[in-house]
Amino acid sequence: MTDESPSDESHSDESASTDDDRTVIAGRNFEREYRVDASEAGEFLIALGEGLRDGDDLRIETEEWALPFAFGEPVKLEIDYEGVGEPELEIEVALPGRTDQTAPDVR
Repeated sequence: MTDESPSDESHSDESASTDDDRTVIAGRNFEREYRVDASEAGEFLIALGEGLRDGDDLRIETEEWALPFAFGEPVKLEIDYEGVGEPELEIEVALPGRTDQTAPDVR
């Protein structure tokens, strides 16, 4: 069960289409929110965790779009628990982008 809430913010729309007609998300702000069951969220988090552990590039995709991301270090992990009223646990992972730049030569 996925309930996609399309809140797509676009500032400079530099999206491109791939060979399989997915829109590649690049050069703009993009946000999607999904309401899924715990099992599906767990599978997503396992795949995300394996991608973080095994490489330095991620690709998150649906049938309509693909978001490739080369991440750097350090990864920020935030745990927020609100136990008053209706308890809620929020876990946030922030991945900085990786730069392919190198330092200039010194002579």
